[in-house]
Amino acid sequence: MTVLHINSSVRFSNSNTRIIGQYLLDALGEPTISRDLAQHPLPPINAEDLVDLHSSSNSDRASLQAQFILSDQLIDELKNADTLVLAAPIYNFGIPATLKQWIDSICRAGVSFKYTEQGPVGLLGVKRAFIITASGGTPVGSDIDFASRYLEHICKFIGVSEVFHIDASGSKRTPDQVIAQGKQQVDALMSTYSANESKGAT
Repeated sequence: MTVLHINSSVRFSNSNTRIIGQYLLDALGEPTISRDLAQHPLPPINAEDLVDLHSSSNSDRASLQAQFILSDQLIDELKNADTLVLAAPIYNFGIPATLKQWIDSICRAGVSFKYTEQGPVGLLGVKRAFIITASGGTPVGSDIDFASRYLEHICKFIGVSEVFHIDASGSKRTPDQVIAQGKQQVDALMSTYSANESKGAT
């Protein structure tokens, strides 16, 4: 099993999503591909290249070809992963801009999903995704949380089979309490996950 780990928090220390994300990776104990979108943001894309990227244009424009190369690389990382870990803080009720750009790069018709008469069908074989979200004031899963549900939709849109949520937020608790609760959620998920894997092997 290979894990693709996507970080997007601009905080490199004392970040709940980074701390819980690393705890989850340690619990999974599998080879990991890591991409830090805050430390190494994707290059910007202009309007013309974005439209042509999503329409699979055959233009030989240099800037577009560079975007195709990057998009193919990002999608290959997903194709080679069984598990996706998305560590995403909630900024102003939504996801970080760097994570949105990653999504715009990997959502390509005919590559990561296709349209059918019954609706869109995901083409990537990722078995499971763990979405770790944190916010100082937006309750995760509430009507004003436009991050966690959006990320779940994107995961299912590209073909992820199962999606699990880990809430690493809390404005009324101490940082230690938030981290402890997040780790408890990871432990519970790992216990269930291990039990399901054992059943599947028998």
